[in-house]
Amino acid sequence: MTSLAPTRRHDLDEIDKAIVRELQVDGRLPYAQLAPIIGLSEAATRQRVNRLIDRGVMTIVAVTDPMALGYAYQALLGIRVENEVSATAEKLGQIDELEYVVIASGRYDVLAEVVCTDAAHLLEVIDTKIRSVRGVRTVETLTYLRVIKQNYDWGAV
Repeated sequence: MTSLAPTRRHDLDEIDKAIVRELQVDGRLPYAQLAPIIGLSEAATRQRVNRLIDRGVMTIVAVTDPMALGYAYQALLGIRVENEVSATAEKLGQIDELEYVVIASGRYDVLAEVVCTDAAHLLEVIDTKIRSVRGVRTVETLTYLRVIKQNYDWGAV
């Protein structure tokens, strides 16, 4: 799980930003094809990419479509906590069906996204996994009817 502490900001130069932009379009782009796009040699491109990964600026992963994998139910959960928000959020973060967990301000103490195969699976996750976490007071489920936009290309402007 990622740390709840603020992370160090890394200033990117134009070449770093170009690398990130290109890899956001195609994370499998070979260095031989990426290098001429950004204006560096293949070796220098590889070093730059590795440095961005090592500094934690980016991670190259496969992004899946939950619906295509049989997860027909997605929801945002607004969770209110009794006390010890950080400890409760850490425990919630260990639940496999929760895709992300964040501590929030406002109406809810914790926001989490859940993906489930069907309504029975969603009920099981909420009733047996989430509500069993010590400190969880209430869970409000906002079921997704249709995802209009899901974007992962921030940060390379």
